[in-house]
Amino acid sequence: MTVKDILDAIQSPESTSADFAALELPESYRAMTVHKDETEMFAGMQTREKDPRKSLHLDEVPLPELGPGEALVAVMASSVNYNSVWTSIFEPLSTFGFLERYGRLSELTKRHDLPYHIIGSDLAGVVLRTGPGVNAWKPGDEVVAHCLSVELESSDGHNDTMLDPEQRIWGFETNFGGLAEIALVKSNQLMPKPGHLSWEEAAAPGLVNSTAYRQLVSRNGAGMKQGDNVLIWGASGGLGSYATQFALAGGANPICVVSSPEKADICRSMGAENVIDRNAEGYRFWKDEQTQDPKEWKRFGKRIRELTGGEDIDIVFEHPGRETFGASVFVTRKGGTITTCASTSGYMHEYDNRYLWMSLKRIIGSHFANYREAWEANRLIAKGKIHPTLSKVYSLEDTGQAAYDVHRNLHQGKVGVLCLAPEEGLGVRDEELRAQHVDAINRFRNI
Repeated sequence: MTVKDILDAIQSPESTSADFAALELPESYRAMTVHKDETEMFAGMQTREKDPRKSLHLDEVPLPELGPGEALVAVMASSVNYNSVWTSIFEPLSTFGFLERYGRLSELTKRHDLPYHIIGSDLAGVVLRTGPGVNAWKPGDEVVAHCLSVELESSDGHNDTMLDPEQRIWGFETNFGGLAEIALVKSNQLMPKPGHLSWEEAAAPGLVNSTAYRQLVSRNGAGMKQGDNVLIWGASGGLGSYATQFALAGGANPICVVSSPEKADICRSMGAENVIDRNAEGYRFWKDEQTQDPKEWKRFGKRIRELTGGEDIDIVFEHPGRETFGASVFVTRKGGTITTCASTSGYMHEYDNRYLWMSLKRIIGSHFANYREAWEANRLIAKGKIHPTLSKVYSLEDTGQAAYDVHRNLHQGKVGVLCLAPEEGLGVRDEELRAQHVDAINRFRNI
């Protein structure tokens, strides 16, 4: 049995769940990996100089053992996230430490502690096998997977599974990720694949869409409401493009911050009216490495008021971190909220606390999403309320180049990867719904 037999079954309209259950699974499959003995290969180099094309390998790897509550999924398509880039350049530290710690948890988790790490935190594909205790999914189900992996043995995670002490990001802090022909997931990562999308389109939203949903919409995040002025940094990017769509779909007013006229046009094509090109307007929030410039905060705040009719920001959708955080705190209205889910420009944030405490503002840390939040975010995709932001698709062999493009910020939106799918455009089941939204689905493809 080979992966080609699996692909034939997926592409045959006559295949039943029993047919998939009867498939003999291959002993091995192809996967994108980093190697434990290469973690020092970029030692002494600047972050920008580290090249994922050198560290990512397409290897033939053995099929992992299937455990209770788990599923093996044939991966038709995946995508590249920033965590794939971090893994590939071994920053801020090697992910093999994560795998070693997870491997110490139980006999079953020892599977994850290997000399190679199969990466990837998104997938769209078809269930091949389910382990004991899995009742909601069966072989042949077309699915996408979110990347939250939890054990839920502690009471801490039962109000919000993101608070589980054993919470991990699949394909980053666990092994057997989605940039492969087959992936191992927990069954409570699975969600229905949106029928109007192709495999690569369905694989693209997962991590960033769910992250943006929790950070902006959920009660665990900012709890956005109609009429809110929402400042969105990097509004045309992987995260920001979903935040912009959530703001518009939820009746809020996004103020989109971008770095070029082309990115401004993307935001306007999504329906945003208020866009700030920070490079064209020359905002420099730091005088030097150690000193911020409050005059620039004020100039930025004045520009926001020009766009909002004199109103300040209710919610800031933060992820650049150090470069922008001082400005974000300043421009937020009294009683407003700054939500942060990342620090792509630096983790050590500095802001003037007087503007926070005396104006009763809140800073909320937000990380990925729980199963319910991920399900809600996926449901909005499936209903055609929110759309993928896929801009380019690579083959599995070219994942290194895809990761390089994301690392060097040469991309827009999300970058997809075909795994088992032999070409783009396959897997669409609802042509009628697709026809209603095809322009929005292809918005980032036409850049």
